[in-house]
Amino acid sequence: MTRARGERGFTLVELMVVVAIVGILAAIAYPSYMNSVLKGRRAEARTAILQLLQQQERYMTQNNTYLFFNNASGTITDTSGTATTVPFKTYSGDSDTHPWYYLSAGSCGGSFTARDCVRITATPNNFTDTEAGTLSADTNGGKTCSGTAASSNTALCWP
Repeated sequence: MTRARGERGFTLVELMVVVAIVGILAAIAYPSYMNSVLKGRRAEARTAILQLLQQQERYMTQNNTYLFFNNASGTITDTSGTATTVPFKTYSGDSDTHPWYYLSAGSCGGSFTARDCVRITATPNNFTDTEAGTLSADTNGGKTCSGTAASSNTALCWP
């Protein structure tokens, strides 16, 4: 087939080649993009945990107790068992209606009493993170995660 001198445009084959190339690039770029988004969410959760640990230490110096709470269940008590309100931010991110992580504070357990140590845990909300799972840190410097990387690559959780 020959084209007339003034005709311009793409053939169906040329258009399909371009669509195939864009599809291949998208298939490569999308997983990489989602991995970067997940890393950003983890970093935000780590920051929220460390900020809450600082606020807990301030609360301890002022009230001689840590404040325990579970954001998911709404249970809020201090170490004496008194119900109270939480003066801290209990989620990561800017939105309290759709946060990426919910924060909770509880006892470290083991040989530590409730007045010795508090553990802050960030639980993913509305997404799954199989590699890191939930992130935790305590006032004694312990940092853990519960995902598949917990035993093999803790640097993924707490670099």
